[in-house]
Amino acid sequence: MLKPPLRQLAITLLLLLLMGVIQEGSLDRIGHAQTEAGFKRALLVFAVSRGLNGVISVAQGTEVAVEPVGIGLNFKPGEILDPVNDLVERFSWVMLASSASFGIQRILLDVMASPWLTYATVVAILSLLLVIWWPGRRRIGGIGRMVCRLALALLILRLSVALIAIGGERFYQAFLAPQYSESRGQLERAASQIGEVNSELRPTLPEGQAESLLDQARRVYDTATRAVDIEARMAAFNRAATNISENAINMIVVFLMQTVLFPLFSLWLLWQLLKRVLRARLEWLRRAPPAAGERGTASE
Repeated sequence: MLKPPLRQLAITLLLLLLMGVIQEGSLDRIGHAQTEAGFKRALLVFAVSRGLNGVISVAQGTEVAVEPVGIGLNFKPGEILDPVNDLVERFSWVMLASSASFGIQRILLDVMASPWLTYATVVAILSLLLVIWWPGRRRIGGIGRMVCRLALALLILRLSVALIAIGGERFYQAFLAPQYSESRGQLERAASQIGEVNSELRPTLPEGQAESLLDQARRVYDTATRAVDIEARMAAFNRAATNISENAINMIVVFLMQTVLFPLFSLWLLWQLLKRVLRARLEWLRRAPPAAGERGTASE
């Protein structure tokens, strides 16, 4: 336990350090950079989800015509992707909400880094230092306690958004980055695979072009080939659907952890800290009691 003079000196140095950090702005710049990185990741994955939705919609609308023994049959292999298409829609909404969360965080960082709030925080810290070192004060009165609580609350709020942004990015880098990279790569490959199957199933003959005898023969050959490969195409769609489901859920977990659960936990900690500051008796602000000789002199 530090003696009162040493304790006051340590608190003063800490407050001066925090005041320098606030005025210099390095913490705000780091918070902005971390938030911008998360915002770009969310937008990138949102674009991947919309691309998946597009290729799945094309696959669902593509018909494969098979004419075995002159009997016409139409298949839609892409209908196997119906369940995963609903998941992709919800996945895209989560990515949009995550992008909005990073955008809100960026606006809050701008508000907290504004000059007027910075000046108000500096004035609050100087007021707190004045209360701590006020000569002849052994007990903190009502006004002094109110000034101290207001200064500490403003200091905590001023630093909280940047610290939450930095902490969220550190949490992502430590625990979520490998899962994000793997899932994103798998989703991009699944979209590419579905696109390749779509291009194989679509007819290559341009619209409005007359069909020659060679084209008719080629169409008959393609029909026979499709009849043989229809099961392979459906198996490819099935593998892609399984891959998309697993990795989309993994990606949802990554962004919910960083943009919802971690900020909520940080805000809960911030609220607990603010309650303790506002309810504290601020005993650590008291000056050291006078020595015995001083008390005797005062009594005389």
